[in-house]
Amino acid sequence: MTEKKRDYKKEYATYHGKPEQIQARSQRNAARAKLGLKVGDGREADHKNPISKGGSNRRDNLRAVSRTVNRKKGAK
Repeated sequence: MTEKKRDYKKEYATYHGKPEQIQARSQRNAARAKLGLKVGDGREADHKNPISKGGSNRRDNLRAVSRTVNRKKGAK
């Protein structure tokens, strides 16, 4: 039985090209810029009050934390 090859470029374009994904990426990049995190920095911008729960990208709502800490936290 042969499996159909996946078209990763098409999958990437259809997912990452969606307006909601573009907006989410823009918000993440804006938060990183406000914290002064550079490309290659292992830390991420953590929102004390998550955007999904009414938080903002204001500087007082952001903190720089490690990737593992931020991913464990989720949108609590």
